[in-house]
Amino acid sequence: MYENNGRGSSRAAAWLRNWQLYLLIAPVLGYFIVFHYIPMYGVQIAFKDYIASKGITGSPWVGLKHIERFFDSFYFARILWNTLGIGVYELIAGFPVPIVLALLLHEVRSSKFRRFVQTVTYAPHFLSTVVVVGMLMMFLSPVSGLVNAVIVWLGGQPVAFLTEPSWFKSIYVWSGVWQSMGWSSIIYLAALSGIDPQLHEAAKVDGAGRLKRMWHINLPGIAPTIVVLLILNIGSILGVGFEKVFLMQNSLNMEASDIIATNVYRSGILGAQYSYSAAVGLFNAVVNFVLLLTVNRIARKMGGSSLW
Repeated sequence: MYENNGRGSSRAAAWLRNWQLYLLIAPVLGYFIVFHYIPMYGVQIAFKDYIASKGITGSPWVGLKHIERFFDSFYFARILWNTLGIGVYELIAGFPVPIVLALLLHEVRSSKFRRFVQTVTYAPHFLSTVVVVGMLMMFLSPVSGLVNAVIVWLGGQPVAFLTEPSWFKSIYVWSGVWQSMGWSSIIYLAALSGIDPQLHEAAKVDGAGRLKRMWHINLPGIAPTIVVLLILNIGSILGVGFEKVFLMQNSLNMEASDIIATNVYRSGILGAQYSYSAAVGLFNAVVNFVLLLTVNRIARKMGGSSLW
């Protein structure tokens, strides 16, 4: 009893001693509680036939009816395949690029050139999604687009990139890589700055070149950061963003652009099927959560680096 009271008093003393830090984090905690945890009360409409006049509590329970309806729907395979395909493609193509960029920038000796490259690669991150999609439409237009002008100049035929289903995933993913690679490299540059310079000096004495030092010192040095971010990326592999897909989507590329988020929008917002859209969104969240737990467990067993 005395030991427990001692621990409690020491913990309370630590809280009082660091009350400024807890005060600083209070708005963040408040944000997550108000906008993320309290709204989870409404998740129960995924298991009900929601009727607005009766409210959430008064609507009748229907169990897994809406989730079964989603599984049995005609477009289920297409929606899941497109969402998973874009997510995996984005992970394979987009995840290594910021790492490579950070490793290369870390080796640049000219501070002016490094700042120039960082500015150029960071800038696209601050463009809105609407602006990026507008740029894609201008550059890829089959009539006046710069890309098609070059294709015609080389003797080819104009390509309707934004209406061809086969081009949708590549355009979506690589435009996203261009927009986010600079900003995403910041955390790797921060991790690289924490590597002991004496390791490089010792490697130079042993005759190791720049590439060998990047491979045997820099890359292992940021490996824990890479693993943690990889876990987070895999944990959101089905969380393909709605806005950009919706802006790029049209009736001609629907075969490749219809994903879970756009299906939820059409059924939930346009079709007013709130229970069905909530069930689909819940399914998406549960799958991502299971993936996160699984990958985190595998990473912890294999290398020791994990989220928890």
